[in-house]
Amino acid sequence: MLYEFIATIAAGFGLAGIALIITHLSKLAGKRAPKWLIPLFAAIGIFGFQIQQEYSWFDQQVTQLPEGVTVVKKIEESTWFRPWTYVKPQILRFIAADIGNATVQVDNPDVHLVNLYLFERRRGVQKVSQVIDCSAPARADYVLPAKDSTLTIDEHVKQTTAWRALAKDDPLFTSVCIS
Repeated sequence: MLYEFIATIAAGFGLAGIALIITHLSKLAGKRAPKWLIPLFAAIGIFGFQIQQEYSWFDQQVTQLPEGVTVVKKIEESTWFRPWTYVKPQILRFIAADIGNATVQVDNPDVHLVNLYLFERRRGVQKVSQVIDCSAPARADYVLPAKDSTLTIDEHVKQTTAWRALAKDDPLFTSVCIS
């Protein structure tokens, strides 16, 4: 985030420098450039760089994902204080599933354990383990069993989780169960 701040300031100074050159060239031509030209160019540089960063964040994050991790959901947002998002909404959050390291339940081959990674702009990545039942189809948060538990994993999952229905066309279901 510090590098982004420094780059934003540099973009502002860079465009202000271009406006300064325009101002000096206009003096040489015998005309006067408006006084507001330099601050306007600085503001354009700052806002332009920030908008570009907001829109390129998702692509930058996806290219850094390891092999086997796929994006299963993108959340696009439009907000009033970013009026340009009404033209093209920004992706500020997304969910990626670690399909490459998903494990199949030994007792029940329709049950898979997969890690989901929740990404959000300017926040750390959160990891959530999910149990996917391909026969239902449904998903549930995975709760680790206690150390002294004598339940099988299948029994533990049935007793400790709240299942939520999963549509058959949901990208999480198709990524885990069909591929």
